[in-house]
Amino acid sequence: MGDKHHVRFEPVGIEIEVDSDQTILRAAAEQGVQLMHGCKEGQCASCKSFVLDGEDIELDSYSTFALPDFEREEGQTLLCRAHPYEDLVIELLNYDEEMIQSGLPLRQGVVEVIANEPVTHDMRHLTVRLVEPEEIKYFPGQYLDFQVPGHHASRSFSMANIPNREGIFEFVIKVYAGGLFSGLLADSIAPGDRLQVEGPFGAFRLRESSLADLLFLGGGAGLAPLLALLRSMADRGIERPVTFYYGARTARDLCFADELAKLAELLPNLTYVPALSEPGEDDGWTGETGLITDVVARRETDLSGMDAYVCGPPPMVEAAVATLSRLGRSEDRIFYDKFTTTGEPEGED
Repeated sequence: MGDKHHVRFEPVGIEIEVDSDQTILRAAAEQGVQLMHGCKEGQCASCKSFVLDGEDIELDSYSTFALPDFEREEGQTLLCRAHPYEDLVIELLNYDEEMIQSGLPLRQGVVEVIANEPVTHDMRHLTVRLVEPEEIKYFPGQYLDFQVPGHHASRSFSMANIPNREGIFEFVIKVYAGGLFSGLLADSIAPGDRLQVEGPFGAFRLRESSLADLLFLGGGAGLAPLLALLRSMADRGIERPVTFYYGARTARDLCFADELAKLAELLPNLTYVPALSEPGEDDGWTGETGLITDVVARRETDLSGMDAYVCGPPPMVEAAVATLSRLGRSEDRIFYDKFTTTGEPEGED
């Protein structure tokens, strides 16, 4: 254990104690303070903040795309990589007062694989049951970290389902060639296997205080947390109008069509708009074509009154934020989860 220091967050006035062996983000999560974050790997910039007071901070390795050198020199930092060696005052640049003190406790656990089934040529539907502890609470849209069997690394994947008494967790996971975890998922992980997990993580949650119409925009495995939000809305009878745009390359990259059709019956105000960027001649596709952000731009004229939730790979998310902003949606009502990649060719939430 290292020395402990006090870290105060402004403008919310919350103070926590952080061991220098911990990152600030990790310490906050353990103390139930829900700071905005995404990858926890220093790549997505969701937790970028400004150091108002204090200088003695060490950072684990990170991407200079997330924190350029000039920003670090100006006093900005990444809370997911920052270790404090003195008391600090941090200005949060990206925070949500509705949820900052609604964090759930982190729990470590063991899950048993129930099913591992392909849903497209390169995505798997992984279903597991919690063995211990008795419960890991989470909000729809959050994710768990999986310890890679036989390796010190972990990988993060969003739950596609809502909390349930049976302790069942579902995931939609993209398989990457040579992926540290997904390679095992494609080749060897089978029903009965047990895996180490920890969570919940993530700030991608439906903002309950708003009654605005909703726009969901996803691509690839970004389907998982958006599916969780839709399932939660159906379960709780939330009737806010929602348009769900989902982008794929070809018809074989689409999945969960039956599930989405059933959700449309339960959510009469749900409109599902899939689009193919590279439809094949044999697909028989009659729906929308082109990049999903271009489809949104063609179909929507004014998004100023809507809340937007975006999930997928960073280029898609960045293009989506720019498109939605041009269509009138201020960035403070665009909530997103970038599925960044680690140093290994593996998807990370």
